Amino acid sequence: MNDMSKVFLEGGPDDLPERIVPTPSPGPDAKIRLRGGYEHFRPTPRHADTAQGRLPVYEWWERTEIAE
Repeated sequence: MNDMSKVFLEGGPDDLPERIVPTPSPGPDAKIRLRGGYEHFRPTPRHADTAQGRLPVYEWWERTEIAE
């Protein structure tokens, strides 16, 4: 099974609520809101076998704070 409508998130905070998320759009990066900021993930050429099928792996690369 190959479900390209979801991606697997690798790295980042241990308390990230979900590791399988919908494919980000627009743009290639996934941005996840968490604790007053955003965790940013970039696509990799790798795939992971998960309970929801073989999914593209997105790797954590930075956190940005939300301006108040």
